Amino acid sequence: MSAEYLWYIPNQARPGHRGDDAVEGHNSLETLTSHAEALEAHGWGGALLGTSWGRPDTFTVATALAARTTTFKPLIAIRPGYWRPAHFASAAATLDHLTGGRVLVNIVSGQDDLAAYGDSEGDQAHRYARTREFMQITRRLWTEERVTFRGEHFAVTDSALELRPVAEGERRHPRLYFGGASEAAERVAAAEADVQLFWGEPLDGVRERIERLRKLSEEVGREHPPLEFGLRITTFVRDTTEQAWADAEAKVATMAAGNQEYLRDARRRTAVGQQRLLDLAARGEVLDDNLYTAPGRFGGGGAGTTWLVGSAEDVAKSLRRYRELGITHFVLSDTPYLPEIKRQGDRLLPLLRD
Repeated sequence: MSAEYLWYIPNQARPGHRGDDAVEGHNSLETLTSHAEALEAHGWGGALLGTSWGRPDTFTVATALAARTTTFKPLIAIRPGYWRPAHFASAAATLDHLTGGRVLVNIVSGQDDLAAYGDSEGDQAHRYARTREFMQITRRLWTEERVTFRGEHFAVTDSALELRPVAEGERRHPRLYFGGASEAAERVAAAEADVQLFWGEPLDGVRERIERLRKLSEEVGREHPPLEFGLRITTFVRDTTEQAWADAEAKVATMAAGNQEYLRDARRRTAVGQQRLLDLAARGEVLDDNLYTAPGRFGGGGAGTTWLVGSAEDVAKSLRRYRELGITHFVLSDTPYLPEIKRQGDRLLPLLRD
């Protein structure tokens, strides 16, 4: 199976995400379009657009960027609490139709300020049970003529979409990416996701999780094609190994000094996946060949907590080792975002495709 390489587009209300240097018009249509166009020009398949309450609406941004590009695939992060499943299934099918089958979907179940937009927080079991129903209804509406579903959280009666997603070859609908490291999350992924997206753990941790999820897929009676696996990680690439490590350590020192505004969200630290990454620092500042754990100690949390550091050859070697474990979807990034789209697209991607 060929691998897919995506980037990250920072649809943020405030500039400076992870130290990005774009300030004036950082979230304008022109700026974000320049990122999407650069991704097309430099070999990337598309990009993840994150979601949280208070950001620019992810689906709206994705639609605007898709309209201005020709091959760019938006990986649209959405939360079941923001959407009802039938409404989302219709919106995503419409955008998929209009773009000729370019839509990808990342289902997010982690905690957010749910009360702010009229939702109830719910405990972990509640959130993931609701997510599973959301994914079941969405997939059925994309693939079946009429759907009646009555669950604990959602219900539809004789529901149908007049406009379906693009179905070509083995593709029946947009891929459903899903993250989460808790037991509840993994059971949902094993049963309903198309791609389980991991954050930047060492090879042994990723290997163990892949093996567990494959076994779990059998236990839960998975009815879909085999679960695929992806990796979301920061790739810190420089011309030489020595320069990469010098620059990475300098950037972490700046973070530690508090001179940059890095994302600090205490809620992330309660998530099982985030805590797994933060705990890696106890094993050492550098794991495997070049997995740098120090950023997580100084505010570099979220999906980019750990960095693969080195020359393009170093980082490509490490990513190939993840591929050998079964990872076929990669979501990479570093800041400043736009220059790195071009540089890593020109230097890193060709090594991964050879």
